[in-house]
Amino acid sequence: MEEIKQVTYDKGTMTSTIWHCDDIRLGHAVSKFTDYVSVPASNHNNDVIRLHFGLKGNYSFSYQQLDRSFHLLGGHHNMMYSKDFDIEIQNRTLEIETFGVQFPKEMFINFTQNANDILKRFSDSIVNGRSVLLSESWGAIDAPIQQVIQQIIHCRYAGDLKKLFLLSKSIELLVLSAEASNAAENRKDIFIKKGTDKEKIIAVRDIINERLSSPPNLSEIAKMVGLNEYKLKKGFKETFGNTVFGYLAEQRLHLAQQYLRDTEKTAAEIAFELGYATPQHFNNAFKGKFGITPHSVRNNT
Repeated sequence: MEEIKQVTYDKGTMTSTIWHCDDIRLGHAVSKFTDYVSVPASNHNNDVIRLHFGLKGNYSFSYQQLDRSFHLLGGHHNMMYSKDFDIEIQNRTLEIETFGVQFPKEMFINFTQNANDILKRFSDSIVNGRSVLLSESWGAIDAPIQQVIQQIIHCRYAGDLKKLFLLSKSIELLVLSAEASNAAENRKDIFIKKGTDKEKIIAVRDIINERLSSPPNLSEIAKMVGLNEYKLKKGFKETFGNTVFGYLAEQRLHLAQQYLRDTEKTAAEIAFELGYATPQHFNNAFKGKFGITPHSVRNNT
């Protein structure tokens, strides 16, 4: 069900974890480079739909079957289909982290032919054998998508229960990705139009993720990324569908939930580690988000 692989390139390595859930394949990969290079990838044996999530790093890739090239910034996702799959990737940063889910063609069509409009159009193209992207607008990875991916990567279940968990999370990612792409397709960006500004907004998200326990204030973040506070606030909400500190609060609580399930840390220790003023403040925020107390999570694991 699970395998770990390491691939060595001329100027880098890729470490990946792959999970097999019946005919669904999930994969998480971290690539580290010493220079900027081009890496080919191909697959001619699997007729699958690929959900692709760029978690960290910037890169470009050319896609032979679509006759298209893309320049992608960390924190993006899309779905793609072609019977054969030939791409060439050029890293723009020295570390790239990605996640992917592959659904067999017939399974995917059964799931999506009567779904929302964007998925139905995508599914119709697949049925007709056309190479296609779900959306021309690569969606931003918002908090719900990010949380599901982290739940998969850090899954603590085993055996048939893990298989059921991976199946449910694969379908959840399919739904979240389709809904996010649908929203992106129908939204006109007002505040963040340039690629350089998009990079800065993604950098804001990364700063928050790396400093959940002691985040800088808005003024400090604005100076760190080179945006004024107004554009930072509006651009973050436009990109991720949440305010900067709304996103911070959600990330803290989901990380707390993970700690309660996967570690022996007490609720008080978690509250302190994640920067809550008091354990009671943490308890109230947690109950407000999940409807149960931190103590209840620990007792049910």
